[in-house]
Amino acid sequence: MGPNTLSLQHCMIINQAFRQISELRKRARQKELRELEEANLVKQAKLVRTKTERVPRLSDLTMRPVFAGRKTQGNLEAHSNGLRFISMRGEIVDIMYPNIKHAIFQPCENEIMVLVHFHLRHPIMLGKKKQQDIQFFTEVIDASQTVDAGRRSMYDPDEMDDEQRERQLRRKLNEAFKEFCRKVENVAKKNGFSLEFDIPYRDLGFNGNPHKEMVFIQPTLNCLVNLTETPFFVVNLSDVDHVHFERVTFMSKAFDIVLINKDFSKQPWRVDMIPNDDKESIQEWLTDMELSYTEGPMNLNWKQIMGTVAGDDRFYMDTEEDEVTKKEAGWSFLRMFGNDEEESDDGDEDDSEFSEGNDQESEESDEEEEQSEFDSESESESDYDADEDLEEQGMDWDDMEREAAAADRQKRKRDDVDDEVDVRAKRRGSRGGAQRRGSAPPPPRRKAAPIKRRRR
Repeated sequence: MGPNTLSLQHCMIINQAFRQISELRKRARQKELRELEEANLVKQAKLVRTKTERVPRLSDLTMRPVFAGRKTQGNLEAHSNGLRFISMRGEIVDIMYPNIKHAIFQPCENEIMVLVHFHLRHPIMLGKKKQQDIQFFTEVIDASQTVDAGRRSMYDPDEMDDEQRERQLRRKLNEAFKEFCRKVENVAKKNGFSLEFDIPYRDLGFNGNPHKEMVFIQPTLNCLVNLTETPFFVVNLSDVDHVHFERVTFMSKAFDIVLINKDFSKQPWRVDMIPNDDKESIQEWLTDMELSYTEGPMNLNWKQIMGTVAGDDRFYMDTEEDEVTKKEAGWSFLRMFGNDEEESDDGDEDDSEFSEGNDQESEESDEEEEQSEFDSESESESDYDADEDLEEQGMDWDDMEREAAAADRQKRKRDDVDDEVDVRAKRRGSRGGAQRRGSAPPPPRRKAAPIKRRRR
């Protein structure tokens, strides 16, 4: 019993020491990663709190991303040089006005939440991770509670009251967030900062898959965003150099778009599985935003393409290094149907061929008309020549009248002979028909027998 008990105690001590060493290594590794991330951070200024006047405030907000995997709720305040969020557990997040690149206010129109979103120029530490997008929202559906917890039918009269309360709550929250955004803009302007809130254009939105889930993507004045689902999708349009449409065919029901970054060392943004019905509206929006786009029938290897483009010093030139050899400039090599100039040239060639064909047809018709006029003139000239021949034979008008009278008499004799032959033939045919009718007389009709009436 003694030796076995000592060995068991030794095993427990060794296991405990192993766990402590593993935990110590884990903490040291996390500290190294944190220091490495913080080394790349841009140092932010300290928040200057406003004490002389009333501070604009939004209460009962939820922040995304959260602290340490827990739901973070609190209040958002606007101070002299930035915003401060204070959670219910005392956690503080400061967002400086100069570090805000895009501020977006999205009202709850056909959405379950109303929110304000901040896309930062430089990431900040939130918990143990760097974050570049921070959002504060209030859910509308959870806030509008039903009268009772039981299930009710669609004919319940209380449903109308619930819908009315929900509409009033949506309107109230939209007005509160809108008023807060207006006050924040005024505070920033008053302290020498420039800050404006964008509102997404829902009418120009479309469904797509930027990460691993189908979401509703909406353009704003400066961005292309999806702020309802996480992870957030925010693309700054000023960083987009070109847009390419992939899988554009007559057979497919959806296509993909690739947003190419001006920094060729970075990989492009992608949005997959966009319905074909939205292609024209997206292209019109890109045209309004003065962004070039191309189409193609297949998916491309963008890692290889970006590596090739980054190493081409004359990418935007239309000639090679010898400045003589022609090449496609910029992203023209992604075009599916060639350049517009070539299409216009082809159209001009087609027009020229068509005009040449019309010229040939018109020339042929003119030749035919001239030939018909020549034939009619030749006929009239031939009649005139025949009269001249008669005159050249030395016949006068009396001789010609006598010849005409003789010809008339001969014609009448021939007509009389033909009439006589026809009469004889008709007579012969009438006699034959009578003989045929007489050879087979019709049978006599039988008289009907008289009807005898019975005596009663």
